[in-house]
Amino acid sequence: MPTAIVIQQAGGPDVLRVAEVDQPTPAGSELLVRVAAAGVNFIETYQRSGYYPVDYPFIPGAEAAGEVVALGPEASGFAVGDRVAFAEGKGTYAEFTLVEADQALPVPEGISLETAAALPLQGMTAHYLINTTFKVQLGQTVLTHAGAGGVGLLLIQLLKARGARAITTVSTDDKEALAREAGADEVLRYEGFDTAVRELTNGVGVDVVYDGVGKATFDGSLASLRKRGTLVLFGAASGPVPAFDPQRLASAGSVHLTRPKLLDHLLTVEERRWRSSEVFAAVVDGSLQVRIGATYPLDAAAQAHEDLEARKTTGKVLLIP
Repeated sequence: MPTAIVIQQAGGPDVLRVAEVDQPTPAGSELLVRVAAAGVNFIETYQRSGYYPVDYPFIPGAEAAGEVVALGPEASGFAVGDRVAFAEGKGTYAEFTLVEADQALPVPEGISLETAAALPLQGMTAHYLINTTFKVQLGQTVLTHAGAGGVGLLLIQLLKARGARAITTVSTDDKEALAREAGADEVLRYEGFDTAVRELTNGVGVDVVYDGVGKATFDGSLASLRKRGTLVLFGAASGPVPAFDPQRLASAGSVHLTRPKLLDHLLTVEERRWRSSEVFAAVVDGSLQVRIGATYPLDAAAQAHEDLEARKTTGKVLLIP
């Protein structure tokens, strides 16, 4: 029988245990995919810990890449043997998983399945952040946190391709080296980063902050903005931001605050294919480099979560069934 990571109750990484499961059967417009690699993301740590409630038993994971091995009776657009990736699946910490055909992304030639698994969530997140949430223009100055993380490394490269000035934060010298390799103009440590940003911008502040860290960086992000700047809070790696008085947005200079999420930017097949095709194309032509920071066998999912939560990882973290 195939195996998967099955969680029976909320808890620490130790609740991530391998179990034998029935192979899924595709129904309707579903595709059955043999998973080559599954993405490990912070949302799964929230689900595992109970911060995001789920029904048990629960197989984590929404992102993966692999090969189509069967199709539901109403599935179209794909055939057995096709290579696909996706960010909207369910139960991808497994040897086999199901995904709706409309949510599957064709993987172009020239991209390995491991690289494809590293792209859907972070790649399409970076795409919507700079193209839709705040459309970055030539010459603007941008602060993005966690510059050596999965989203951060992609964001820096896309920002530089757009002609923006990219400032980022990291926690170590090794991570600084990665951020600079990706093209960051300025790399800061977290402590006092808002003061440093003001100095780097002659007191003006940045046009936009992309903040996926949350609680630990929110106040500094707000203080880093120029008048009428935009704070894009797209994650909470350090924990959720506590409730705050909206009057602070006025005091900070009539700034804007938004809290987007990926699924609201994948509303149609056309939008999904637009975002994914541009990201995949950038990888194929060499203008976007994907860093896979760590791979773990499926039965080491607990270690992957421990390392992710301890900020020991860089780039993308993958599970290999």
